[in-house]
Amino acid sequence: MLFANNKMPTTPPPSYRWYPLVTAVFVTSLIVSNIIAVKLVQIGGLILPAAVILFPVAYIFGDILTEVYGYARARQAIWIGFFCNLLAVGAFWIAGLLPAAPFWTAGIFDEPDTAQQAYQAILGFTPRLLLASFIAYLIGEFLNSFVLAKLKVRTAGRYLWLRTITSTLIGQAADSAVFLTIAFWGILPLAGLQQAILNQWLFKVAYEILATPLTYLVVNRLKRAEGMDTYDRDTDFSPLHAGQ
Repeated sequence: MLFANNKMPTTPPPSYRWYPLVTAVFVTSLIVSNIIAVKLVQIGGLILPAAVILFPVAYIFGDILTEVYGYARARQAIWIGFFCNLLAVGAFWIAGLLPAAPFWTAGIFDEPDTAQQAYQAILGFTPRLLLASFIAYLIGEFLNSFVLAKLKVRTAGRYLWLRTITSTLIGQAADSAVFLTIAFWGILPLAGLQQAILNQWLFKVAYEILATPLTYLVVNRLKRAEGMDTYDRDTDFSPLHAGQ
């Protein structure tokens, strides 16, 4: 068959129309999780940071980014999340250093000093906790995305539930272990630290399992809307690679 101008028809390039929105949800989940993590909550018999209600959402959307757009685009979103979080933490830190107005009581307290102490308690971060959070995030997210991308090729795109749960098992295990070890080594007894890691890991994995139907729904709709389903057969998996 002949074609106009002797050119073969080509497939239109993907639009990535929904990629900014998915990335925005991913990054927002990360930043808000870090803010609310200062509150400890009791769920059943478990003592957990309040971030467990939202931080797994970042992992779910990390799965969605890798499954639909591929590892390279997920890597881009992971680094965007990292630097956006760094910007937020820097802004909180600088605001905490600025002198409080004499009449500032945050609308709740009688004295400015009390309001300042409350600000520091919620939005102030110790260097150790920041280091733990940033390292754990990068290790956990990149492991999660790498495992999911590799399993997608191995399974020829089948068994999404198996791939998302397996990647979460590995990524969240690394995230929980790295964060809690760096943040609380020498503060919690070894047995207590191990139990905290296990509790947080199990809760996050259970969250992922319960959210599997939602993951399927979003992934399938995005693949249809974007007209793409990426397989990372020849991808450079270096976290520092800048290309697509």
